[in-house]
Amino acid sequence: MDLRNIAIIAHVDHGKTTLVDNLLKQSGAFREGQEVAERALDSNDLERERGITILAKCTSVEWKGTRINIVDTPGHADFGGEVERILGMVDGVVLLVDAAEGPMPQTKFVTQKALALGLRPIVVLNKVDKPDAEPDRALDEVFDLFAALDASEDQLDFPALYASGRAGWADATLDGPRRDLSALFDLILAHVPPPAQAARADEPFSMLATTLSADPYLGRILTGRVESGRVRAGQMLKALSREGERLEQFRVTKVLAFRGLSQQPIEEAVAGDIVTLAGMSRATVADTLCAPEVEAPIPARPIDPPTISVTFSVNDSPLAGRDGDKVQSRVIRERLMREAEQNVAIRVSDTPGGEAFEVAGRGELQMGVLIETMRREGYELSISRPQVICREEEGQLLEPVEEVTIDVDDEFAGAVIEKITGPRKGELVEMRQAGAGKTRLVAHVPSRGLIGYHGEFLTDTRGTGVLNRVFHGWAPWKGPIAGRRTGVMVSIGRGQAVAYALWNLEERGRLFIGPQEEVYEGMIIGENARAEDLEVNPLKGKKLTNIRAAGKDDAVVLTPPRRLSLEEAIAYIDDDELVEVTPKAIRLRKRWLDAHERKRRARAAQAG
Repeated sequence: MDLRNIAIIAHVDHGKTTLVDNLLKQSGAFREGQEVAERALDSNDLERERGITILAKCTSVEWKGTRINIVDTPGHADFGGEVERILGMVDGVVLLVDAAEGPMPQTKFVTQKALALGLRPIVVLNKVDKPDAEPDRALDEVFDLFAALDASEDQLDFPALYASGRAGWADATLDGPRRDLSALFDLILAHVPPPAQAARADEPFSMLATTLSADPYLGRILTGRVESGRVRAGQMLKALSREGERLEQFRVTKVLAFRGLSQQPIEEAVAGDIVTLAGMSRATVADTLCAPEVEAPIPARPIDPPTISVTFSVNDSPLAGRDGDKVQSRVIRERLMREAEQNVAIRVSDTPGGEAFEVAGRGELQMGVLIETMRREGYELSISRPQVICREEEGQLLEPVEEVTIDVDDEFAGAVIEKITGPRKGELVEMRQAGAGKTRLVAHVPSRGLIGYHGEFLTDTRGTGVLNRVFHGWAPWKGPIAGRRTGVMVSIGRGQAVAYALWNLEERGRLFIGPQEEVYEGMIIGENARAEDLEVNPLKGKKLTNIRAAGKDDAVVLTPPRRLSLEEAIAYIDDDELVEVTPKAIRLRKRWLDAHERKRRARAAQAG
């Protein structure tokens, strides 16, 4: 059977996963009347809740006698490690662009990776049926983007389709029949070449492992594209590391191929196909699985380096161990090492003492997803404030800088520019109109300056602004950047918070907790309106007397507390604070719970 391998790439929320749903339906991958969840490929709970793709997924459809392997990739730059590996498995890409928004930062990120690999994109202008769609402008912007990214003449001569992924149609012209996606299927067959590997079917077997997962019945399984030869269940293979070191010899227990939404066992896989193998015990991502006579590993693509690090440590608060069942440092370490093995964009290292682990990755979103996943698995953790990872070159300290693209209403543009170019040390590189009453700003801002900025940005733009960021490069250290401007309210006692005490504290700032919630000494229960920290007693009840007032006591009416999400909490804390994460709670606390110890440490820091 003829083969085509393609990836669908786009900025987050431009409609990749919805389009794949309709490709599956129209190719007959689902039975008539079969119930299928919306965004069928986003199977992970977190993906469904957040409406984003976190893990790359493979699927396949048949069209006119040709099997098309389709990979749905993440749009967030935080998950760029996934995108880079996946693009190495395919021979063409479908670039999806929202006809109203045009190319966005992550469009640039994923397109740059695809063009660098020599892939020739098919451009699909999606959501052309939106009232504010401007497909011709979006198409011109895509061409300009390709030119700016040094696309070759072949890549600049790209075919384009107009489509609505949700409505399930694609046409070569805007006024086409709008019936189905057959124009896209036919264009994939005509424009994307069959895998070059197919010509190497008679050579010894070799395959580069691209993704790693675990199956309850098959154990460790690795997915990748067969570079040469054939493989069957029962065949003996060996695994080579990136450096060519022999890791293990194993017997293939199962060969699985993607058929619709599921993986099915097949008799034999041939060069060019994307398949999953089971049977190995040590081989991992970027290793080469091959026949015993093969000596050289397949070169693995280098991955962009991590830009931020977060310290994961054991939860040692007075409330530790109440919610989770995985609380020991050994268990946390094992889980983090498993994550680093599956996700090449994450690095885990031990810290002196062995109670904490430094996890380096691409961004706050990636870290937030990892912590949320572990929390749901029953882990309890203490998380530090994110720190940027710097590097030194020729005696100069360099820090990561991100390209930030911001769409705001004209009235808020001034406030946003002031924040990012002033205290956050950013440089404004572009400012232009982006539709009626909207301004688009592009700035290069140090990663440090963006930690904790998103919440402030939403406040400054009354929730209407859209901020996207992508790693831009390294630049000389820009000097100190001020952190949070307000202090916090820190509890001095342990017990259940009393409504009357909280009511009295409201005038001092914004509370993070409500009445009857458990608190302990050193726990942060609110934000102080002033710059210094304030030690407070949330357990203090109203003094009772034997004299009753003629009327009833005034009922205490509290303002609802500010509940921080996991990402907001991690970005909010200062260097001397931690986020306590359990399956049921997210609490903020001081690193040192005892007030005397905090003062001693602060004096030592000033002296040193």
